[in-house]
Amino acid sequence: MESEKRIEVSFYRSASGAEPVRDWLMKLSREDRLAIGTDIKTVEFGWPVGLPVCRSLGDGLWEVRSTLRNRIARVLFCIEGGVMWLLHGFIKKQQKTPAGEISIAHKRMREILTAIRVVRKGKRS
Repeated sequence: MESEKRIEVSFYRSASGAEPVRDWLMKLSREDRLAIGTDIKTVEFGWPVGLPVCRSLGDGLWEVRSTLRNRIARVLFCIEGGVMWLLHGFIKKQQKTPAGEISIAHKRMREILTAIRVVRKGKRS
């Protein structure tokens, strides 16, 4: 693993201030959080990273793939401006990633990209 971060990590935050990925992680066991955190750190320090840790879902959406003791977890993210935005986390219950889980992440990604554009536009004014 590289000794220097290649990208920063930030949690998606809703308009109400909720951080759903952080909240989801805190509900998991310490052991599961450690495994998922290690995989996120691998992406953070080694970007770009491929399988088995990370995979593109298309349209700028990626997944961190974590194998836990008796289940599989996914953290969906996007990269914008050198930041890995953690958008959605879930325990995978079927082979294919459910469309609903991807839809949640896409919605949050659009929110982040819109907010970034507004900030950048404001800096140019």
